[in-house]
Amino acid sequence: MRGPRFALALAATLLAAPALLAAPCRAQDYPTRPVRIIVPFGAGGPADVTARLIGNSLQASFGQPFVVENHTGAGGVIGTVEAVKSAPDGYTLLMMSNTQTANESLVPQRKYELMRDLVPIAPINYSDLVIVVNPQVQAKTLQEFIALAKSQPGKLNFASSGQGTPYHMAGELFKTMAGIDVVHVPYRNSGDARSGVIGGQVQMMIDAVTTMAPNVSAGQVRALATTGKMRSDVLPDVPTVTEAGVPGYEATIWLGLMAPAGTPKPIIDKLNAAVNAVVKRPDVVKLWAEQGALPMSMTPEEFDKYLRGDIVKWADVVKRFADKPQ
Repeated sequence: MRGPRFALALAATLLAAPALLAAPCRAQDYPTRPVRIIVPFGAGGPADVTARLIGNSLQASFGQPFVVENHTGAGGVIGTVEAVKSAPDGYTLLMMSNTQTANESLVPQRKYELMRDLVPIAPINYSDLVIVVNPQVQAKTLQEFIALAKSQPGKLNFASSGQGTPYHMAGELFKTMAGIDVVHVPYRNSGDARSGVIGGQVQMMIDAVTTMAPNVSAGQVRALATTGKMRSDVLPDVPTVTEAGVPGYEATIWLGLMAPAGTPKPIIDKLNAAVNAVVKRPDVVKLWAEQGALPMSMTPEEFDKYLRGDIVKWADVVKRFADKPQ
């Protein structure tokens, strides 16, 4: 005869059964309401523009709004914290970049750990950067700018969209490899930093080709070099940093999506498949190529490995080159 323990176990199983059955159903039906994409960077920058393209495409695929929210400040930390504290239900996503991987070592006082508190969904794209100066700067080439900076140590400055952003880290790396002393001026977002160099408040900036190329074409800034291994198709007349006299220098900006830790794996996989489908679309590939960006496609597991490797890479850069955290 079965006793009270059996009855209790049976009751617990019956109570758990609906929850066990509900999990795959939720993932299968996802999304059933609007999803927000937190962008921890300013409007108009690469992350914001890309988030809106991805959001619109996912909305078309899933039939639910994917709403972009900009939560700027602290070099991407404020928006990342907002994502971390959100419910792990697939209805909050984070548009992130190598800013977040650099911040793991550059900003030790942050209130989260990237690979503990968030889970990878998919990478999206990457692009080279371009070193530009205000037209009033008396330097037509990268070597002339380096010579100018060496003649005035600590007198010139460079803008970025905040501590730890790819633009900041690229600048610190360039300073060390070129042997110059220029002062970092962090802005709240890339749009403000871009305005700073165009307006002459700062002399130099390293910015994404995708967003700065139109300003180069309009003569608002002077392009000295691009940061990839090969010349940019968007700025074919601009030499690479290596060609311009600083061999071995390379820097890029990449973008990807993460979600709060605990987000159901079936939802992560569903989003990964959808994002990979978007980045492989011929019209998207063509659009990005015209802007100077290339698509990235990985499984969540591959992106996890990529992120961990990037954290190690930037930890080494921070140790050797970067400013102390502000």
